[in-house]
Amino acid sequence: MTQRAVRAWYFIHKWSSLVCTVFLLMLCVTGLPLIFHDEIDRLTGGEPDVGRPGVASSGNAPGLLPLDRMLDAALAERAGEVPVFMAFDNTQPLMTVTTAPSPDSPVGDMSLMILDRSTGALVSLEEDSGVMHFLLQLHTDMFLGLPGMLFLGLMGVLFLVAVVSGVVLYAPFMGRLGFGSLRSSRSTRVKWLDYHNLLGVVTLAWVAVVGLTGVINTLATPINEAWQANELAEMTRAYAQAQPLPPARYGSLDIAMAAAREAVPGANPQFIGFPGGDYSSNHHYAIFFQGDTPLTEGLLTSVLIDAETGVLTDARPMPWYGKALALSQPLHFGDYGGLPLKILWAMMTLVTIVVLGSGLYLWQGKRRVSARAHVREVTSGGVLEPAE
Repeated sequence: MTQRAVRAWYFIHKWSSLVCTVFLLMLCVTGLPLIFHDEIDRLTGGEPDVGRPGVASSGNAPGLLPLDRMLDAALAERAGEVPVFMAFDNTQPLMTVTTAPSPDSPVGDMSLMILDRSTGALVSLEEDSGVMHFLLQLHTDMFLGLPGMLFLGLMGVLFLVAVVSGVVLYAPFMGRLGFGSLRSSRSTRVKWLDYHNLLGVVTLAWVAVVGLTGVINTLATPINEAWQANELAEMTRAYAQAQPLPPARYGSLDIAMAAAREAVPGANPQFIGFPGGDYSSNHHYAIFFQGDTPLTEGLLTSVLIDAETGVLTDARPMPWYGKALALSQPLHFGDYGGLPLKILWAMMTLVTIVVLGSGLYLWQGKRRVSARAHVREVTSGGVLEPAE
């Protein structure tokens, strides 16, 4: 590369890194425990286990109670509220029902109940509190809602720019020093530079995947709004002029589920969106069916059932942008490969923290060296020490 090109890449790497590093460190620190959220919930009693492994609340096994009865049990606990979501478990008979004062209530006003479909009993009433919820909110949107999510998405884009520019700047070193060279006999700063470069290249593929999926996750709200404005609107075009269906006229969930299963045979339902919510129209049960492998279980097919009559309206797989979001969510936290993959994700996160921290250390040490000297440093494959 010419010195002008190196100077440009150095400028890009320096400022993209500096702007996003503090936020990336926050995301790494909060993301570490979130990788093991299932295991932490089990250890702390936050995830109840009612036994009967293999009996899924999403299935039709003998002994599972009707969905209508489960909904009645949930609404009896939250008198005066309406159902918003019903979600299922593929490993045990637990299921959740989310209620709110109205179908379009904000998330903070919703109540989530865990019920046992084999007995109809309320297992627990979940509240948005505790350390894990705090970490999740901080990691997701810094308690700022959509603006916070979009801001973190921008930091993710800058992080990807820093990764690409870092690889470009590392290329001259590979030609002169050899890949993975660690000059242990040089100064502390030189050794940290080599560690920074080596660890950054070793984790390149992982940080690219986690960074890209993180950016996609921050777009969850716009992606869902795009699905509502396009696919959902097209699927419910015949109901465009219909008045919102009041809860008193909701029909049987079991009849609706039977019609949906007939439309998507062999699949398991993941959750139901009730009329008026973010994932449905004002007149439908939206039943979402998932794939049958750990990687594709997030690839959903939406089935719309007229909530009053129980008749099928339409069934379609999610569009490409919905699939991208569905795949990015488990991939971001390593949720599709069991505990071994989660441990690998945690190790990579720790290494990334070292890379980010060493980058700050190197920048602090370089502030007394001119930008032109940095260009000579890159093109020569050496290191210029700060002037005393």
